[in-house]
Amino acid sequence: MARFRKTIPGVDAKALINDAGKLMPDPARRSFLRGVASLGALTMLTGCDIVNEDSAEDALRYVSRFNDRVQAFLFNPNKLAPTYTEADITRPFPFNAYYDLDEAPVVDPATYKLEISGLADNKKPWTLSELHALPEVSQITRHVCVEGWSAIGSWQGAVLSDFLKRIGADTRAQYVHFKCAEGYTETIDMPTALHPQTQMSFKFDNKILPRAYGFPMKIRIPTKLGFKQPKYVVAMEVTNVNRGGYWSNQGYNWFSGL
Repeated sequence: MARFRKTIPGVDAKALINDAGKLMPDPARRSFLRGVASLGALTMLTGCDIVNEDSAEDALRYVSRFNDRVQAFLFNPNKLAPTYTEADITRPFPFNAYYDLDEAPVVDPATYKLEISGLADNKKPWTLSELHALPEVSQITRHVCVEGWSAIGSWQGAVLSDFLKRIGADTRAQYVHFKCAEGYTETIDMPTALHPQTQMSFKFDNKILPRAYGFPMKIRIPTKLGFKQPKYVVAMEVTNVNRGGYWSNQGYNWFSGL
């Protein structure tokens, strides 16, 4: 018997396809939007039978996961993000979070310790003075927010890949997971963790990291969107389990590379 698909109230088929295309990197997006002309084609692509709002969401989640796989495949761990000069720095550098600045966590530097867990030989907690004694590198790179704005900042700290080697982390593991003082969490893939520009930032503009930008530690990843870069970091886990993150667990793309 032939099956008839009804129009879904409140779901615009063309808009749905365009939204799915926006979740893809540029080359895949162009091919997708050229080849997809109907909800039926999107159904064939995703295997999701789009008959109501929930199944439409399922289709978009499938496309989002597909986008994550494509971006991970295309990610070049040796390609550097652009760098800038001090004259290019955005001043003041904006504060951005899902809370107001006066609600940002206040971390006591005297009692702070970075907890280490998971697939690492040395799980000794690190005090702030010990972290500050690590070899320091500097970068002036662009921060890109998913909301559509960007800003250039100057960041100083330790190269994350060097720290992972120092603690005997198993770099064959798939992920590094972070917990933050305000409850925020994020997971990044190991190739991104090992990227030479991925940094444990302890300073902004050569001064101790302000509360607004994540004191005592921010994970600066210039190859990722801003929400993938946790602030106020208090714990790090090397793991083979993708624990997601605050925003990706609510439907944002998990990989979210630039």
